[in-house]
Amino acid sequence: MTHTTDPASGAGQQSKGTHARSGRGDKGEHTKGAKGRGGKGLHRRKFLGGMAGVGLGAVGAAGAAFSLLTGGNNNKAAAADGTLTIPDLLEGTTSDSTTTYTLTAQTGTSEVISGVSSTTAGYNQSFLGPTMKWTNGDTVLLNITNSLGDDTTVHFHGAHIPAEMDGGPQNAFADGVTWSPTFEVKDEAKTLWYHPHALGTTAEQVVHGLAGMIIVEDDSDTSAALPSEYGVDDIPIILQCLASDSSGDIKYDVTGYLSSGLSYPVLCNGTNVDSTTLGFTATKTRTRFRVLNASPADIMTVQRSDGGTLTQIATDQGYLTEATEVTTIRLVAGARAEFVLDLEDAVTLQAVVTTGWIRGGSGTYDFLTVTPDASDTPDDLPSTLNSISRYDTSDFTARTITLGQGTGGAMTINGSVGTSMSSMAMISTTLDAEEVWTISNGTQLEHSFHLHDVPFQLIEINGEEPTGVDLGWFDTFEVVGGGSIKIAMKFTDFTDDTYMYMLHCHLLQHEDEGMMAALMVTDS
Repeated sequence: MTHTTDPASGAGQQSKGTHARSGRGDKGEHTKGAKGRGGKGLHRRKFLGGMAGVGLGAVGAAGAAFSLLTGGNNNKAAAADGTLTIPDLLEGTTSDSTTTYTLTAQTGTSEVISGVSSTTAGYNQSFLGPTMKWTNGDTVLLNITNSLGDDTTVHFHGAHIPAEMDGGPQNAFADGVTWSPTFEVKDEAKTLWYHPHALGTTAEQVVHGLAGMIIVEDDSDTSAALPSEYGVDDIPIILQCLASDSSGDIKYDVTGYLSSGLSYPVLCNGTNVDSTTLGFTATKTRTRFRVLNASPADIMTVQRSDGGTLTQIATDQGYLTEATEVTTIRLVAGARAEFVLDLEDAVTLQAVVTTGWIRGGSGTYDFLTVTPDASDTPDDLPSTLNSISRYDTSDFTARTITLGQGTGGAMTINGSVGTSMSSMAMISTTLDAEEVWTISNGTQLEHSFHLHDVPFQLIEINGEEPTGVDLGWFDTFEVVGGGSIKIAMKFTDFTDDTYMYMLHCHLLQHEDEGMMAALMVTDS
């Protein structure tokens, strides 16, 4: 059963749960001094993180490296020009009501540490991938060729699609093979992303650059009223905090993260912003930003350097009920959010990096200064963006999903180490089932819980009811050490008795170390 609420209240407030942070975030020892002027400040990334409890025995957990990722070198790469790079928009070809997109997962070189070339990977390029635009109700076909030298998959993170097309471990395909999933776009307007999801190699492949954004459009009145011209007033922001040694070799597992002499570069759309603040000239007064935290483990909190507000309009899974003023947007690994700025003066956006794993990034980084050069006067934002029916869970089926830690650094869900399809815990449900899950963190480690297939609503965060933006729709959410979240969802549209969806921690190393379970949705 459901009941409908009024638009979310609590504008400008943070959630009561312990995942919420203070208005300016955790600045650590690397805070930049400039306020809204793009000053460079200190950006040496030698912070030694302090999350204890991950066993050193997890050394081989990420599997064999794909053949060309053999480490960086000291060759100098071209310096960035200081302007925000907008990922290319991938053009599809439409025939017989199906739009076809072509992607190749390939290796290359790119800068991760400024001035040093790293061996990387990307889709159709050397690092990251182009943005895809899908439209609600359309059918898409993706021809994805693997040129990595190792098995891979491509998962469409947050998309509501058949399990056979989801890009999970069962969809792995070999080097030289082209995988061609096709499906109808059932999602409403939202920001998704795509990345590998093979067993044991997800962290390795993602950190080397295999990630890209997906924008889903629809014909709603809200979408028509919001900025939507890609690269002009609708801007993708992909934030990453990686781990690298001085030669540019990007690390991805326990052994790598515990090696000496590491730095933790912060990237915005593939450009290092450790000592550079990128610039973007806004030619429209109102500009929309879609932010993705594509880091393997670290948390990104987005804020303004002047302490002002951001007008958040969407969470992972689409529009909020109303535009909400917030001072910070905290994104765990894999999470997304959308906000708009109505600009009169230049605004500098900051990323506050918080270690999510055994070691990692720390500090506050001015990553983008947005300078207005516009004379238009936009209409007021719609008073209502979306109608969200809040679940009444009194008749929902209840489950408990326990995130734990085994011996030798292995990570578990419900006591099972999910490093193979046969060893994973299995969650079985049926079409149209309504369920409420308690995701309990039995460790003192940070976790980023991600559910494939359907969006969920937050019912409780560490025992307290959600407020403000946490009343939106999600597919990825933070579970703090020793904490819990309660989520509700309904399994609609798709069933399969062979292919499974996944539920897992989106700290990619934890996923590779076994914190992943299978979800089977059947007719009965």
